[in-house]
Amino acid sequence: MAPQHRRVRARAMAVGAAAVVVSAALTAGPAAGAAPADGSLPAVPVPGGPAAAATIPAVGFPSVPVPGLPAAHRGVPAFGAFLASDERGVARMEQLSRWLGGAELRVGHTYLPGNRWSDIEGDIGFLRAWADWRNARADRMLVLNVPMQERNEEGVSDEEVRGLLRRGAAGEFDHHFRALAERLVELKAPDTVVVLGWEMNGVTYTHRCGPDPEAWKTYWNRIVKTMRAVPGQRFRFDFTPSRGRDAIAWTECYPGDDTVDIVGMDSYDQPSGRSFDEQVKEPYGLQAHVDFAKAHGKPVSYPEWGLFRNGDNPEYMRRMLAWMDRHKPLYNTVTDYCPHGVWQCDDNPDSSRVYKSVLFGRTHDGEPDTSVPPAPQPTPETPLPPENCSPLDLGRWVEYWLGGRLCLRFDWWSRTR
Repeated sequence: MAPQHRRVRARAMAVGAAAVVVSAALTAGPAAGAAPADGSLPAVPVPGGPAAAATIPAVGFPSVPVPGLPAAHRGVPAFGAFLASDERGVARMEQLSRWLGGAELRVGHTYLPGNRWSDIEGDIGFLRAWADWRNARADRMLVLNVPMQERNEEGVSDEEVRGLLRRGAAGEFDHHFRALAERLVELKAPDTVVVLGWEMNGVTYTHRCGPDPEAWKTYWNRIVKTMRAVPGQRFRFDFTPSRGRDAIAWTECYPGDDTVDIVGMDSYDQPSGRSFDEQVKEPYGLQAHVDFAKAHGKPVSYPEWGLFRNGDNPEYMRRMLAWMDRHKPLYNTVTDYCPHGVWQCDDNPDSSRVYKSVLFGRTHDGEPDTSVPPAPQPTPETPLPPENCSPLDLGRWVEYWLGGRLCLRFDWWSRTR
């Protein structure tokens, strides 16, 4: 994802409201018919070699068992959305489910900020809210993106990143990840899916792989072994590059089958003008991802996906949803804010209708409900402004990141200290 969107998401978690009343806002969209199924796709070059490398057919691999997932749910991909990192994201899970006609959102997705080591140790209040959400039902899954370095979005130079990776590989930062593992076990979330050092093949993060791939892999292995050594843990570790080659081929960063449980991919509709078929066939693209995972006996995942450079693109939305239905990832979570999203973003109405029509009423007890959803109705659960309180129009972006609208009480001037 573009760095500016990362920084907006991180800043959003720091917004507070001292003398205001905040009312949560719900978003609804019109319904549409069911999307068509995707067709078969050709084999593509195997990543990690020259363009003339041999190809692996898209068929012929044995089915891969999914660890930790109840047998009754293995035929239906688990899904959810990134809605906000903090407690607002937890509250919005139920709201999004209602918008989708009661669809079961089994995957909650949040991020640890990477500003300081205390963030990475899990010294963040909202982790408890997510752990409580996960534990409310036995079949839910908590997905947690974990940075491998502090100052993770501060534009640290390659030279400094190289030194930090080597220090990590030598064990200097082990204690931070031990503290995180102990925190998650304490919160009764010992089966969290840890998306460690995501999009390592790019240039955005201080935990990127390119400056020293060998040190990066050693460091990843140390982190995983450190967290797995904490009593009571049942973590699964998700290796998640961004789609395509980016700054380095993501296969060069793969740390090995012993410390990877899931092979993920962050895949947005970009760059401008690139069709979905091209996203499938490109080197280190969607087909290469599922081929690589099958060759290594790992399930796939899509922790981040959504619209981007091609705007409101219902064809991308249909094809990506069909791709996931076909390849049965362990989980997927759409990134649901502008420009990527379909529920909290008004900029993508056509894609929103496709997403809603495909997932409307979907449960994990059988086939999805393919009936056309009813026309949207007023949402009585949307809270009204309190009495003696005038709503302030601060614009859609400010209201989104604050988690609702602000209102000014009429009697504020008469209050005593």
